[in-house]
This record gives sequence, structure tokens and C-alpha cells, in this order.
Amino acid sequence: MTIKPIVGILHPGSMGAAVAACARPNAARVLWCPAGRSADTTARAEHAGLESVGSLDALVEQAHVIISLCPPAAAEELAHTVAEHRFAGVYVEANAINPERMSRIAEVLGRSARAVVDGAVIGSPPINGKRTRLYLSGSPEAVSLVEGLFAGSMVATPVLGKEIGQASALKLAYSSYQKASRVLAAVAFGAARAHGVDDALLDVASKRQGSYLVETGYIAKTAARAWRWGPEMDEAADMLSAVGLPDEVLRAVSQTLARWEDSKDLAELTPDEALDRLSRPH
Repeated sequence: MTIKPIVGILHPGSMGAAVAACARPNAARVLWCPAGRSADTTARAEHAGLESVGSLDALVEQAHVIISLCPPAAAEELAHTVAEHRFAGVYVEANAINPERMSRIAEVLGRSARAVVDGAVIGSPPINGKRTRLYLSGSPEAVSLVEGLFAGSMVATPVLGKEIGQASALKLAYSSYQKASRVLAAVAFGAARAHGVDDALLDVASKRQGSYLVETGYIAKTAARAWRWGPEMDEAADMLSAVGLPDEVLRAVSQTLARWEDSKDLAELTPDEALDRLSRPH
């Protein structure tokens, strides 16, 4: 009889809570720690059926597998905190961070952890019939354990290889194009609107298949997600710089996203309101 592992999730945002919920059928328990977290996070965790524990120390002590899904800027500090608690299980670093940061995290946690797995989530949160992919790289034994956690769920787990950093590189390579394209579309539409030719731009774009310029509703979504996307673009820029590729474009994308810093998670924001915020003097 196979013993089901206990899983800990750090920290359950919209993606983290949904991914953790998908692991529940194959886990003995799925834990999270509410200390210092918001009421929204608590509501998400409860809705996902996650089990609350009183402290990070308790979570680290009980969990066989810890999955980290947090804003990229907090990923390394969080990993150091877990390492200080001498975590001895499998740590899945699934944040949008550059490969060099991933390697540092693996080195720090590798002093006590059984293994560190490099993970990359690509797709929407796995809810309401949506599927997502958690790409994995690392030691085959640890990767196999993570695959088993999501077997039969809405989270697919493609394996990229044994090298730490492969999953992180894939995530940033994809998101640097996808997110930068969304930002560029918003800027282009804003320029057209300022000169009264936004309808004409939509007409031109509609004649080209798959143009983000047609999806004006996504401008507001980009503004609401800017607080997360900006740091991710910085991570992607660091990755480009490390391999000798130009990073200026993604630095500029990050600076553009910073103009929407007061639009965090504003679900009711309209495209026009988002463009007004984008064009304010800074």
C-alpha cells in the first residue's frame, strides 16, 4: 500500500490554492499557514479545502512536499525561511524566477531538503474545467513524486529534464513574449486613442489573425495584474542579461507596468480607465 504524502502550499493565491486543491485526492493532507495572510487568502484556502496549521514551523515539520507559489520577488526569501526550519522533504519551487535565482534556492534548500524540484506553471488556474501545466525539472525520483500528486487532475506535469533551471527558463521565455505583447498592445491602443484613430486601429488589427490589438478587454486585465507581471519581467530581463541577450525591452515593459501599480486586482476596471491610468504623468 502506497503511503500518501502530506503537502504544504506557500502561499495560496488564486493559482496556488487551485493547484493545491488538485493535489488533494493524491495527498494525505494539504496544509497551509494563515499567519500574516489576508482575509482573501484565507477565503481561497478554505474554498480549496486546504487544512490550516498554526505556524510555518508546523507546516515544515509535517509536510513531505512543499510547493512554493508566491510573487517572484518573495520567492528567494521564502525559500531561505523554509531552509532555516531545516525542511527535510521535497521542495517544489514553482515561481516565475530566473534560472540563476532557482539555482541559489536549490543550493540553500539542498543542505537539508531531500530534493528540490524546479517547477513552472503555465496557464490559467485549474478551476471551472480549465487545465494548466506544471512543467518540472530535477532529480527523476523527486519529479516522479510530484507527478504522482497531480495524476488524474486538471494539472498536467510535463517533465523537461534533470537540470535545475530548465522549468524556470521555459516559464520566463514564454511569459516574456506573452506578457510583453499584451503591454505593447495596450500602449499601441493608447497612442491610437490619443489621436482619435482607435476604431481604425481595431479595424486594421481585425484583418490580421490572432492580433492582441483586437482584444481590448485584456487591457484592463493587464493593468490589474501589473503588480505581478512587473517583477516577472524583471526576472526575465535578468535571465536574458545572464546569457548575453539584450534586456532593455523587458526592463521597459516592467517600467510600463509600474504605471498601473495602483490597479492591483481591480476586476471592475474598464479598458478606458486602464488607459487613463497608463497615460498619467509620472
